[in-house]
Amino acid sequence: MSRFVVMLCAALLALAPAVAPAAEPSREAYGINLEGFPYPYPVSLLPLVNEGEQLRMAYMDVAPAQPNGRTVLLLHGRNFPSSYWAPVIKTLTAAGFRVVVPDQIGFGKSSKPSGELHFDTLARNTVTLLDHLGIARAEVVAHSLGGMLAVRVARAYPERVAHLVLTAPIGLEDYRLSVPPIPSEKIIESEDKLTADGYRRQLETNYALKLPPEQVTPFIDARFNLKGSADYARWLRAFASSYQMIYREPVVHEIPLLTQPTLFIMGADDHNAPGRPNAPEALRAMMGQNAELAMTLASRMPNGRAEVIPNAGHLVFLDAPDKYDALLLDFLGK
Repeated sequence: MSRFVVMLCAALLALAPAVAPAAEPSREAYGINLEGFPYPYPVSLLPLVNEGEQLRMAYMDVAPAQPNGRTVLLLHGRNFPSSYWAPVIKTLTAAGFRVVVPDQIGFGKSSKPSGELHFDTLARNTVTLLDHLGIARAEVVAHSLGGMLAVRVARAYPERVAHLVLTAPIGLEDYRLSVPPIPSEKIIESEDKLTADGYRRQLETNYALKLPPEQVTPFIDARFNLKGSADYARWLRAFASSYQMIYREPVVHEIPLLTQPTLFIMGADDHNAPGRPNAPEALRAMMGQNAELAMTLASRMPNGRAEVIPNAGHLVFLDAPDKYDALLLDFLGK
């Protein structure tokens, strides 16, 4: 090929338009209260007032075929709608438990407030729901961020909690000791730039997911179909506030003070630690040693116990359902 032809080809390539990155597939627009996203059982709404703002708390109340007279309250994590509890609801109702499954204010099908989120407020809302349903005392089973809330409920309202099951909880360390404070505007900017593929990779990495891709897709939909909502900016603000609540309101210092019988069920591969990417590199590897942290905390509690399930990550009840269900039912049976 002559030098002239080579130069001509190079010039034509330089003039050619750059290939645009593949656009994300179009998505059905959900409302910011997950209107359009199916839940496995009927959803009711409880009117609440938080900081003078009229809100509604969504919840499922699932009755067993053969009641044993006891109720389990399921508390969800930050990145998941309460619908992900469906397999556990089935296990518990089959064993005779009534199961109450709220979406906390700021999450799922519940209202997204204009003000900030606080664990004390969410705890008060949760007890208001129990009062509304006529439930004096419940077995509390919580996951991830829900574990932090469960500690707050159990400490503020000890007479309302019979047993406490902390399923892969976060908050087993004080993240302020490793992570500098992050402005909410930076969190909002970062979350707004996140793509669906990036979020899937984030879930796989942060949570050590063992699930097949089709089981992860509903979590992706619940997060990204919200972008079509006219109120998406308000959802983003509430989501950023949930991170600030985790960061600013640690519960680890209160966990050893819990008096209720408490079971930690941990995935051996769960090293989730909110804020880790913002920590100094030298501290990142020290964060998220969650199974070890749970065992240490349990040893300091009057009625604490920790069980670690091998080859399971942050979604331990989905990664290892048979082992999780056996531990759960055995503990509640006592």
